[in-house]
Parts: sequence; structure tokens; C-alpha cells
Amino acid sequence: MYSCITSYGISGIDAYAVAVEVTINRAMPMFDIVGLPDAAVRESRSRVQSTIIHGGYEMPVAKITVNLAPASQKKSGPAFDLPIFLAIMSASGQIEPLDSQAAFVGELSLSGQLRSINGVLSMALQARQDGIKALFVPEQNAREASIVEGLQIYPVREVSELFEHFSGRQPIEPLEFDPMLILEGSNSFEMDLREVKGQPFAKRALEIAAAGGHNLLLIGPPGTGKSMLAKRLPSILPKLSFDEAIETTRIYSVAGMLPADQPIMNSRPFRSPHHTVSPAGLTGGGSSPVPGEISLAHNGVLFLDELPEFQRQALEVLRQPIEDNQVTISRAASRVTYPSSMMFVAAMNPCPCGYRGHPKIACTCSEQAVRRYISRVSGPLLDRIDLQVEVAPVEFEDLTGENQEESSAQVRRRVEAARHLQHQRFAGTGITCNARIPAGKLHQMCPLEPAAMDFLKHSFEQMGMTARAYDRVVKVARTIADLAQSEQIQKSHVAEALAYRTLDQSYWYEKRNEG
Repeated sequence: MYSCITSYGISGIDAYAVAVEVTINRAMPMFDIVGLPDAAVRESRSRVQSTIIHGGYEMPVAKITVNLAPASQKKSGPAFDLPIFLAIMSASGQIEPLDSQAAFVGELSLSGQLRSINGVLSMALQARQDGIKALFVPEQNAREASIVEGLQIYPVREVSELFEHFSGRQPIEPLEFDPMLILEGSNSFEMDLREVKGQPFAKRALEIAAAGGHNLLLIGPPGTGKSMLAKRLPSILPKLSFDEAIETTRIYSVAGMLPADQPIMNSRPFRSPHHTVSPAGLTGGGSSPVPGEISLAHNGVLFLDELPEFQRQALEVLRQPIEDNQVTISRAASRVTYPSSMMFVAAMNPCPCGYRGHPKIACTCSEQAVRRYISRVSGPLLDRIDLQVEVAPVEFEDLTGENQEESSAQVRRRVEAARHLQHQRFAGTGITCNARIPAGKLHQMCPLEPAAMDFLKHSFEQMGMTARAYDRVVKVARTIADLAQSEQIQKSHVAEALAYRTLDQSYWYEKRNEG
């Protein structure tokens, strides 16, 4: 007696088809699962047996062999509970053979109820690509799966509903859902940029960073509004496109972090891990790898407050993902790649006490202490930060004045206009924003007028910039030109871009020279 049912597993954020095969032979009673199952999959035996007994079905007194094919792919998680149960029911003749164009995923409770699983959206996308017509999922995952067009999603509360459905006595109605309704209102934020008083230079840098997808470092004494500015960055970023929303949702679904009442991520993520986070917490990992903070910030913002307080090793693992927009985790039996196309934003004090350079409060740090503190941020990591901004103390007049600050909505309109120009420029290239322009296309996509080129050449020689720093200055100048609706990069655009690269001269460069 043999049965085969289609299911799906997860590797990274991608799904793959799994054929759940069951044979029942007359031999010593045994229940065996093969096909590289992990502990959670092996434990399916207990959950499936309990479901069969609790539901009043017949547990075959025979040798039951479950094979999860392909056998070379490691299987993890409890999503195979439901297909294993149905395959046993079919092989023992308790239900009719199931449609080959239907797939099943879900974790079983001991009483036969279905519990939610991770990665359903990726499974639904792969099922549609494989030609599957119907996907049966736990009721809690149904809205998430229904985002995929062209695939019928059947929400299931307990296994008894499936018997009623297959017998035709009480069919389960497929779930119809319009995903675009969820994206409506996605630009509503509790925090607004108008709440930040003063700081015009820092606000301008924030706008440039949002318009071009650039990385940003804010340096200044405590209480100047560095964290306040960074936390309002999502409110001026462009609205997520539907494709970006799907990709972001897949990551959160696989990580098990998708809110129960939110089947799709409808706003750009903002991740702010504590400085005690480990390197694995940032990049992801584990015996069965899961996404880390870098990937959870995909299409959004990764904010590291008090940057020098993070472990040096944790900061260094950021370098490759920032450059490549993805992070690869290798294990002995597997290798997975997670996307990490995010804006890296950091804030820090200029010294351990925080008051170096403050106009009214004296710094109590020795030069050696300042040198040690600043050196915790390495030159290669600093090189990957496009805009470096000094945030000065707020003046009393700014706090108490009647001047109306610009709202996030006003700034976002300029940001979206600049992004629109970029989308037209990069159409068909796969480039999403100025910060992602590859070095080989920099000359083509960032034309500089002669005066701007001469000015940049002189600055390059005077400042001792690296090739990477040069690329980033040109990309920032391209964004400044886009905000000004200028096709060609002018000298003024280059000058402003260079103004955001001076802090490494006044902080890190002088420390290296002194050393």
C-alpha cells in the first residue's frame, strides 16, 4: 500500500517541493521517517499517531515508512505533519487518493487541530510556479498565502474538515483576498519629522539618504536628536512597492515574525538591535539558519545606536552585506543566502563622555580614551557609509520658537520625486536606487559637468580619499542632483556631497596620523 502527497519545505527564504511518500507493509509494527529529517520532523510520528487515535481513525498495525524526497535535502520544521497524516490515511484506504495538483502543509496538535507554520508565502509562490492548483494551509496562515494570485488557498482548522471536504459533504471554501487593500494606509506613521526642532543640516542629510538609499552616520553629543532623527527616517522613505512588500514579507514569514493580524508587511522595516547583539544575531544563523537583523531590515533601515558600543566582530560582519546586499550562511549540510538590501544608519557620541567639541560642556576624556573610542569603528566600515553628519546641540531659540518645521509628508514628496527619476534612469537594469549603482556604470549614470569633475579631482587628492569613498561621493552627488531635478551633476552638488565626508578627516584621519 503506497501513497504520495505533495508538500513544501523551506531553505533560506525559498521553498522547495517535497514528495511525502508512505508505504504500509505487513511486518513488525514500526513508524519510520527517512529523508534527512531534523528533530521536529521526526517528532511528527507522535503528533500524527495522536491525531489518528484522537480522531477515531484506524492506526495501521504494520510497518509504516515515510520518505521525504528529495532525500538529499535536509528537512526541518513541523510543516510536514499534515501531509504525513494524509498520506497514511490514503495508503491505508481510509480516504480516496488525493489530487496530484493539490499540496498540503501544516503542523498538527495532538487533537488534530492545525497550527500555523513559518514560510507559507514562499511555499505558495513556489506551489504556483510548480503548477499546483490548490494549497491547503492552517487557517492562521491562509490570508498570507492568499496574496499569491492564481492559486486556490483552502484554510483548514482541523483534519476532520478535510475528510468532510474530500467526501463532498461540506466543502471548504477557498479564501479570496485582495492584497492591495492591505497596502492602503501603509504610509501612516506615529513619528513625524516636524517633531524634530532645528537641525537643518542633519535633516537635509536624512532627506538625501532617503532619496538615494544611502548609508548614514550621525555623530554628536547626547541629547542632540540623533536617535530621534533616525527613528523618523521610515516616515520619509518611499512607499513599499508590491514586489518589495512580498519580498519583505517572505523574510518575516520564514523568521516566524509576521504579526498574526498582518498577512503582508505594508511598511518599510526599521530594526534597532541592542549593542549586545552577537555577530550571528546580525547576520542570522543557527543549526537550521534563520534570518538575522541585517535581513530583517531588508528594504528598510538597520539602525545601530551608540555604534562604538557594539562588538568589533559584530561591526565587521556588516561590511560584506552592506557591499553585496546579501548575506550567505554556510553550514556543513547546507548553505543559504538571505537578501540584505537595507539602509545602514548609525549614531554615536564623539567621545566616551559624549561632550567632545560641545560649545558649553567640557569634555572630560583623555586623548588616549578618545582615540580608543573612535577606533572601535574601523576605516573599512566607515568607508561604506555615504553620509557622515555632525549633529550640533540644539539652540534654545529652536526649541521655543514658533517656526513651523517641515512635516514628513512634505519631505517624502521630494524624496519620491527623486526616486521617480531614478526608476526611469535604471529601468530594466535591476538597479533600485543611486546607492546601488555598480562601479562599472558610475561614469554612464553619473555625468559630471567639467567644473564639477575638476573640483572632485582636486578634493580627491587633497582629502586622500579611497576609490570606494570616491564612488560614494559621486553617488551622493547624483542624488543631490536628482533632488534638484538636474540631469547633470554640477559643482555645487559635488561640494555638498563632499561636505558629508569631512568627519573621517576631523575624527578618524587625525587619530591615524597621531598613531
